[in-house]
Amino acid sequence: MIGPSRWCLAVLLAGWLGPGHALGQIDPVKRELLQFGYNGAFEGHSPLAAYAFYYLNRPGFLETNMTLRLAVAPTYLDSELGIKHVLGELTDLGIGVAGGGYADSYYEIRGGKYIPSESFDGYGGETSLSLYHLFNPGQQIPLNGMLRGIAHFSTYDTLEQTAPGFSLPDNHGTLNVRTGLRFGGREPTLFPSLAMELSVWYEGMFRTRNQTYGFGDRQLEPHSHLVWAEALLAYTFPELKHSFYLNLTAGTSVDADRFSAYRLGALLPMASEFPLSLPGYYYQEISASRFVLLGGNYIVPLDQHQRWNVSVTAATSGVDYLRGLEQPGHWHSGVGAGVFYTTPSWRVMVGYGYGVDAIRSGGRGAHSIGILVQLDLAHAKEVFYNESPSQFRGLQRIFGVLGS
Repeated sequence: MIGPSRWCLAVLLAGWLGPGHALGQIDPVKRELLQFGYNGAFEGHSPLAAYAFYYLNRPGFLETNMTLRLAVAPTYLDSELGIKHVLGELTDLGIGVAGGGYADSYYEIRGGKYIPSESFDGYGGETSLSLYHLFNPGQQIPLNGMLRGIAHFSTYDTLEQTAPGFSLPDNHGTLNVRTGLRFGGREPTLFPSLAMELSVWYEGMFRTRNQTYGFGDRQLEPHSHLVWAEALLAYTFPELKHSFYLNLTAGTSVDADRFSAYRLGALLPMASEFPLSLPGYYYQEISASRFVLLGGNYIVPLDQHQRWNVSVTAATSGVDYLRGLEQPGHWHSGVGAGVFYTTPSWRVMVGYGYGVDAIRSGGRGAHSIGILVQLDLAHAKEVFYNESPSQFRGLQRIFGVLGS
């Protein structure tokens, strides 16, 4: 996965698996969301692990067969115009433009330690063309296929702490090709209450040049290939109102480098279409050429309206490390717990994570705290403007939004 950016850009924003690129079909649902996430470590010094973005999905944009998807982060913008039925009734076209700052940055984390002297900022822009095809029309669970081509250009700059003798990669272009099949799917929302997915994916990255950089000890590969698969299930018990989320993800690669390796760590579920979460770890702390990851969470309501809840999370992963980023042991696990507040407008999680096998100066084990926030702006606006007027209508509307 691509290196961490200062502001991670969540589902549908630029990158390989993380931040992951786009759903396997045009989203048919009208959405307007604000998302925020942050993970902070108790031990050591790590890069900023946070995302903040505005997400808009607008079916019927300009024409009835067009959908605009727009995601705006503090330093980045990503957009796609989806056009239905371009190549027949079952095949849609997506035209994408994205670009901005820090999305191509790379921050070196080796042996549980962030190394600013070997880290650098990256900036980029891209255009893309996507084809989305529905294979089983009329079925309750859709089977969608996706084929995407991406032309991406990257530039790099040093940090204040980058070592004087550390050579940056040259500016270069990359042609990415992604294809995949997705049976079912999940909404691009925080902790969906119902979802099912089986999917398999391939992505190839073909660069305009291969080169040696750093201290002459690392390589930018001319091409890298990733293959991964995911199975997930989210469900809410009708009587108990308890809910759970389970996912199993596995991937392998050929000629992966630091920019294309799978990177695991932290609990930031909206930082990627395929988040490789390990509670308690730094964001993208583990770089792997191959991995298998099993994780999930269980949420129990504390009141009859299911607004206040407690959540427990666990994940475990076996990895083969990217060459040059090895560490003792091939297994990593993390656990966490938190308080989850939810209404039709708001979803807020405040939690604690413990990285069981994370390497720190005191040995194994790492602690972190995090906050995840989602505001459904469309629902909040409806509540705010539909409240009946009175002399206290301002306060009524504000508290209506907070509790609805």
